[in-house]
Amino acid sequence: MFTFRKTITHALVAVAGAAALVGVTPTVASAATRNGVCEGGEICFYWGYGVEGSISDFTTSIDNYGSTQPGCYEFKSPDDGQYQCMKNNAASALNLSSRTVRVYVNSYYGGRYEDIRPYTSANLTVTANNNASHKFL
Repeated sequence: MFTFRKTITHALVAVAGAAALVGVTPTVASAATRNGVCEGGEICFYWGYGVEGSISDFTTSIDNYGSTQPGCYEFKSPDDGQYQCMKNNAASALNLSSRTVRVYVNSYYGGRYEDIRPYTSANLTVTANNNASHKFL
């Protein structure tokens, strides 16, 4: 029987074998900085509800998303909302970190907020399309 798990296992064995041939030690992928891919250790904001649309991913707290190009944090992945500034445009979030992340309506961690618990996704309610900063607690 052909399964996804077997396919991944075979691929990892092949990569390790190829790396050994050229003297490279393979490493486990970790969160990359702001690449538009939601990875472990990150809070990811989505342009649409239901974790849909373009992604803006972070590994650190951000006190001001900025509201205009080129000085804003933008949605990065190729989907609805790509290249738009994240401020006041995020509708949902996925927290793949071990820490709660607090999302604020104002810059510099001010005003109303809501918390996204570790390893959960949520449609933003208090801060939906009205978000300006976030903090890892």
